Amino acid sequence: MGNQPDENGFYGSFGGAYVPEILYKCVTDLQQAYLPIIESESFKKEYHQLLKDYVGRPSPLYHARRMGEKYGCRLYLKREDLNHTGAHKINNTIGQILMARQMGKTRVIAETGAGQHGVATATVCALMGMQCEIFMGATDVERQHVNVERMRMLGATVHPVTTGNMTLSDACSQAIRDWCSHPQDTFYIVGSTMGPHPYPDIVARMQSVISEEIKWQLQEQVGRDYPDYLVACVGGGSNAAGTIYHYIEDERVGIYLAEAGGHGIDTDYTAATMHCGTEGIIHGSRTLVMQTDDGQIKEAFTISAGLDYPGIGPMHAQLARSGRTNILAINDDEAIYAGYELTRMEGVIPAIESAHAVAALAKMKFEPDDVVVLTVSGRGDKDVETFLKNKALAGEYGEF
Repeated sequence: MGNQPDENGFYGSFGGAYVPEILYKCVTDLQQAYLPIIESESFKKEYHQLLKDYVGRPSPLYHARRMGEKYGCRLYLKREDLNHTGAHKINNTIGQILMARQMGKTRVIAETGAGQHGVATATVCALMGMQCEIFMGATDVERQHVNVERMRMLGATVHPVTTGNMTLSDACSQAIRDWCSHPQDTFYIVGSTMGPHPYPDIVARMQSVISEEIKWQLQEQVGRDYPDYLVACVGGGSNAAGTIYHYIEDERVGIYLAEAGGHGIDTDYTAATMHCGTEGIIHGSRTLVMQTDDGQIKEAFTISAGLDYPGIGPMHAQLARSGRTNILAINDDEAIYAGYELTRMEGVIPAIESAHAVAALAKMKFEPDDVVVLTVSGRGDKDVETFLKNKALAGEYGEF
């Protein structure tokens, strides 16, 4: 039930590496190389030094008193929004760029939805002096244009993807096609706990710094190293994996993950894969997928560019199936309301992705002494226009 895949990259029946023949060597080379690299003392030293001096870790664990009083618990926010580049994504790209350099790769590609992973990838490529190309759905290029300009400022080439729904899933497909064309010199920095093995494991390990810090920060602040509840948003699943990584085997901790309900799980306009998906293969991994009866991938719909994915990381699929995690579907209007609520009550403007996690609080029941840790995976600068366009959904908080 834990967070470690077997030797073939499976978490229960989910995971594996389903890749075209041309990528077989790339993927097997990475499978053989990743553990020796990330377990080496030289990697650990450089990785943790960059997290400290470049990213600005540890990220604070902030006691959100007003929101906690409203929801009847002791609420703590894990402030990944305060990292360099504005989200948790940098934790992973720092690690993967060090791996790329160690493996002798000279060109880096990545997919991005909300643009935060794209920015984080472009940032570390600038840091290491590597060529960088980012694939981003044309829909997301439009709604996240500030992040697109940040990537370009950092020296990355941004390729708008015009196939399908022109969002995250299509960007992933295009990135994989590019990788097939450049297998020798290119390293694909995957942004979430998805894709063929070993990517789900790599990304979860890189993000596990989040729960590692939560343990000692809680010990300092509340006198014990575990919360009663962990809350995070989940799309592909990287910030969620990092939040829960060191607590998966700890049955004292309830885990609640918020996926994007869009217009509702009873509509065709949703991205709630764990509610609406069935077992299938997407982007090199067997997992839960939103698909038609004949196996065609359905388009995912949500107001949140970063949760706009019709699949879910295999680790999360297995944890949900086993009952270890509780999955809540948060609709667009609930997320917008929650984003405004956190902004007005704590002075923290969350990314719309993170606002889905905040909205989960209203669907949970707490005792006054319950310690709740909620990960604010990113900051909301990139989403201000979307918040403003949809402020009618924010109830009393949108009246200004």
